[in-house]
Amino acid sequence: MPPVRAGFFDLQSFELMQRVSKAFSASDLVPQQYRGSDKIANCMIAMDMAQRMGANPLMVMQNLYIVHGTPSWSSKFLIATINASGRYSSLRYEWKGEPGKPDFGCRAWAVERETGERLDGIWVTWEMVNAEGWSKKNGSKWLTMPDQMFVYRAAAFWQRAYAPELGMGLQTVEDVHDGLVLERQVDGTFAVSMDDLRAPPPAAQPKLEERQPTTVPQATRAAEHVDAETGEIREPQQHRQAEPQSGPGFADAHAAVRSGDFDLARDIARSLPEQQRQQIEAAIANLSPAAGESENPAPQAQPARRGRGQGGLGLE
Repeated sequence: MPPVRAGFFDLQSFELMQRVSKAFSASDLVPQQYRGSDKIANCMIAMDMAQRMGANPLMVMQNLYIVHGTPSWSSKFLIATINASGRYSSLRYEWKGEPGKPDFGCRAWAVERETGERLDGIWVTWEMVNAEGWSKKNGSKWLTMPDQMFVYRAAAFWQRAYAPELGMGLQTVEDVHDGLVLERQVDGTFAVSMDDLRAPPPAAQPKLEERQPTTVPQATRAAEHVDAETGEIREPQQHRQAEPQSGPGFADAHAAVRSGDFDLARDIARSLPEQQRQQIEAAIANLSPAAGESENPAPQAQPARRGRGQGGLGLE
């Protein structure tokens, strides 16, 4: 019988892949994300990727990490894949600048065997690292082993530029770690805190204290309605709209003040609400003669006192 090759799109190939994946899932040598009867599907996908890349399935499983459902390669695995492909010479690394300076960096290069052309990768410098914020992540390896991180990043850039098919379009774990803060879980997978994925909340605005109504003395409120120059009373709107009274009202007291009959104005004010009474008193005080002058105005300026009758001012 012809040999059967493991695969997805043939019954015998699928059965063979399933049987092999079941054996891998029962092994203690595979990472946790491939171990167990419920992880057979993960093993099958890893085997398919190994066939496409021409790599060993166990090596793929040990270097393929799941980050939020997205597989990511380790950089050392990509370097090994490039070196073992036979299409290029082994990756080499070129350095420039003074260590610790912004222009210090590294780039990967290799020679294409078919053409003999040297293929240079992208320079990775401290200026790029700081601009991208790779070294500012919690637990970043850029602070503890920068040279190794330069090599990994330079190799990843070279692979994406000249041999993207070897990585099957996947990122490296180091790339993902530089973008997010990853933590290795008990089952071997990597995860990131959801707080890191959310936008930072806006700064809390201080709550405005509730304004308490300011208590203004009645005399002060009354004086606010007296014109300082003319001594006239500016009647509040609410009092203009008040229902008419049966006896003398605020307008009558106002008229008495303007005519100079302060006694009459005081008599009327006694029957008015407190606020209106305070306004009449303030108007009388504003128009009263100055100290040292006679309390009562001159006879020619003081009109005769008129008696009050019921239901009005008692005008005859």
